[in-house]
Amino acid sequence: MTVASTASGLLAMLQEQQPQLKKYALHNLNSLADSFWHEISASISTIESFYEDEYFEQRELAALVASKVFYYLGEHNDSLTYALGANSLFDVLEDSDYVRTLVAKCLDHYIALRKTREGEGATAIDPRLVAIVERMLDKCMQDRKYQQAIGMALDSQRLDKLQEAIRKSENVPGMLAYCFRLARTHVDKREFRQEVLRLIVNQHQGLHSPDYLTVCQCLMFLNDPQTVANILDKLIKGDKIEALLAYQIAFDLFENENQLFLLNVRDRLPEARAGSSSGGGENTETTEQNGMMDVSTSAEAATNVEDSQDNIYVDRMGKLKGILSGETPIHLTLQFLYSRNKSDLLILKTIKHSVETRNSVCHSATIYSNALMHAGTTVDTFLRDNLDWLSRATNWAKFSATAGLGVIHRGHLQQGRSLMAPYLPQDGGTGGGSPYSEGGALYALGLIHANHGEGIKSFLLESLRKTNNEVIQHGACLGLGLAALGTADDEIYEDIKHVLYTDSAIAGEAAGIAMGLLMVGSASDKAGEMLTYAHDTQHEKIIRGLALGIALVVYGREEEADTLIEQMTRDQDPILRYGGMYALALAYRGTSNNSAIRRLLHFAVSDVSDDVRRAAVLALGFVLCSDPTQTPKIVSLLSESYNAHVRYGAAMAVGISCAGTASSEAISLLEPLTSDAVDFVRQGALMAMAMVLMQATEAREPHVAVFRRQLDKIVSDKHEDTMSKMGAILAYGILDAGGRNVTISLQSRTGHDRVMAVVGMAVFTQFWYWYPLTYFVSLSFAPTAFIGLNHELRMPKFDIISDAKPALFAYPAPTAPPSVNVNIKLPTAVLSTSGRSKSKAKKDTDAKTKAEKQPDTSSQMDESSSGKEAAKDGSEAMEVDSAVEKKAVNPEATSEVLSNPARVIPLQEKYVRFPEGCRYAPVKRTPAGFVMLRDLEPSEPVELVSTDSPASPAPAGGANGAPAAAPIPMGGVDLEPAPPEPFVYVP
Repeated sequence: MTVASTASGLLAMLQEQQPQLKKYALHNLNSLADSFWHEISASISTIESFYEDEYFEQRELAALVASKVFYYLGEHNDSLTYALGANSLFDVLEDSDYVRTLVAKCLDHYIALRKTREGEGATAIDPRLVAIVERMLDKCMQDRKYQQAIGMALDSQRLDKLQEAIRKSENVPGMLAYCFRLARTHVDKREFRQEVLRLIVNQHQGLHSPDYLTVCQCLMFLNDPQTVANILDKLIKGDKIEALLAYQIAFDLFENENQLFLLNVRDRLPEARAGSSSGGGENTETTEQNGMMDVSTSAEAATNVEDSQDNIYVDRMGKLKGILSGETPIHLTLQFLYSRNKSDLLILKTIKHSVETRNSVCHSATIYSNALMHAGTTVDTFLRDNLDWLSRATNWAKFSATAGLGVIHRGHLQQGRSLMAPYLPQDGGTGGGSPYSEGGALYALGLIHANHGEGIKSFLLESLRKTNNEVIQHGACLGLGLAALGTADDEIYEDIKHVLYTDSAIAGEAAGIAMGLLMVGSASDKAGEMLTYAHDTQHEKIIRGLALGIALVVYGREEEADTLIEQMTRDQDPILRYGGMYALALAYRGTSNNSAIRRLLHFAVSDVSDDVRRAAVLALGFVLCSDPTQTPKIVSLLSESYNAHVRYGAAMAVGISCAGTASSEAISLLEPLTSDAVDFVRQGALMAMAMVLMQATEAREPHVAVFRRQLDKIVSDKHEDTMSKMGAILAYGILDAGGRNVTISLQSRTGHDRVMAVVGMAVFTQFWYWYPLTYFVSLSFAPTAFIGLNHELRMPKFDIISDAKPALFAYPAPTAPPSVNVNIKLPTAVLSTSGRSKSKAKKDTDAKTKAEKQPDTSSQMDESSSGKEAAKDGSEAMEVDSAVEKKAVNPEATSEVLSNPARVIPLQEKYVRFPEGCRYAPVKRTPAGFVMLRDLEPSEPVELVSTDSPASPAPAGGANGAPAAAPIPMGGVDLEPAPPEPFVYVP
């Protein structure tokens, strides 16, 4: 076989007049282009002219040769143009770098055109480009690479090919689950994502046994409560397993915290009424009169069966509505947090004694920390034991102290109002007490009923209408916003707007935030009305409240909110630009959208306002909360900025995004910031570090012990700045939040964002300007619990296994009490070995005395004998030491048995499993949260868990009107005993 050494002869043929010679030359040049492209490039203009000649028969071949030459020249755009001109001669199945590169180029170009197809000036897509992409999709399906085909179809927004790939796959349910996961994490256009979810729902409905768990999650994204209600109604009419599935769906929907959607589903469920038995009685009497006893018996039996079925349906519907309204899951969570409370009161006592009584900032921070430590546990022992200390809170500090009870008793829906009764305005108006306590009590009611305020909204609204005191209005607005979160109630909105228009700085700020809380995620036109008033008012506090409120209105709206975001970010007022950063953060929360990240980074380095730059960096934490591993990488350079506000924002962004992960990258980034030269940077870094290390143990992350010692040092150091000390105190509260049984989580286990958690974290970051907003961080707390329930929504006794060392996920060890130094001389304990030593020493002394009177030979004999005795004593001591060393060391367990309900933190979930032979099996394979259980031995008696429940006594007021907790029985709370008093040992 002849090997060509040059392409000059073939290139000369291109100048011939005969088409056959040109065809021969092009055919051979095509096969030699990989080796002699540098020579062919000199004649590229001639080859291009062949392609442009419409009468030339081999113009497609000329295009293919030109495409290869331009590819090797690095001109990929020109190469793609000529490859498209080659039509079928460009073989997408060819295994070469040239084909693979151009196919990838085709896909990228096609995807870019598809994403802009509906925009202004969108160009028509070349049919040749479409043909190449479709050939690639068909090839993937022919090769059974269905996941690759689904990914390409989603990227190119081809629903027809997506549907085809799902239908052709051997495992349709698995492909639908894969598609659902990709739609949530990789599809960046909200409108197209909804089309994909609708397609998934339709495909599931065509299956013999649909995955209703996934279907209902899709319908929640699509905001279709009617279809969800229909599915739930159908399931509870089925057998016991289908009813369990309906309960599991309801619990999963509850975890997403979309109050408006849950209430819409509940209201669309039919009213369940038990069947009347009177009709059956009349039929029985009629049959008896006719003398047909056999028919009477059968009719009565049929009636009893129908009544039994009706009663079962009524019971199931009642349980289902209890889950959707939040009553059942909140009650179960309250039981868990109360019975498993592991708060360390000694930490709070140490903080209280270390903080100067004149320092009101640290005094308030200690109250905040106590509330966060006991969030949802209903345990207020610290407040009861320190009434005199608590009574020093005045004015707004009293407002915050009273509101802290709302965090402690959060979820106590039935007794919330009675708990706060001593502090509430009487008859809806001011009761003659301190307006700060009354306003704080209304705020506390909102925190207790946050996102579940159906039973308290009317009272809060009445209290708002009957008062003109701006402090009470402030608390009522915040309480109403929390209780009616996301309901978009027009009546409440008008009353809050009336407060806003009074132009009171204090009440107006709360009104602006409350309007945003009320309309969260609605993208209502009322946002424009709020923006107009923000331009009209002169109060910075009102503008800031409205700016945050507008950001809340566009929550989750993504590109739909871009117009309003652009308007805010271009505003001359830096406070509105600050709100624009939060609007970007909340509109694109958890999407990792590249456009949003790019815009935030631009403002982080270019805006003239430090507040805007700080907010822009902090907002990255919300956008990236679904991918926490990326946040430290993106903000690493910003954490080294010369601007202290940017460094603070970087610390908080990492804390928000990486909360509860114990990420080593996050810890490495935050560690130098905890010793920053600027006090507020240290404050933010300490709180962010506490968020990252929540529920982390020293066995898994050694930095936990180092961080706790650092907090101890900062709190006890009298020369430390107040800002840093406040950050350390709040860090304690976050680190041990909820009795050490909760973590900060902005996303549910199903992948949906937790609305209340994201909103709470966004408002919490405003504590920079207004300390009472610190309590909003409690809204982002998620219980780390495994709660198994049977068909009666009761907790049966059974065990699960955690295949990990217990020390990796155990509770932190309780703080050791400080040692007490007592200057009392105690008698020395006399040991038997000491007695022998003294007797030996006495013998030595006597022997020495005798030796002075005797010759040297005798003294040498005494020395040898004493040496033997010393050796004997030494051997006895060695025997004692060796006995101590021989103590058995128990090997560390490699697994742990957990009893229902159990504390299972997110990092532990992958190790949890049901043991073999377990009586109960989960309806859904999930290692945590609310898990419905199938009883595999229904004929056996069921043993239920007896869980302590928080009591609901009548509350008692504190000294001088200071808020004090209601007396709570301590039987269910596991507290450390007090250290013993100093004593004198008497032998």
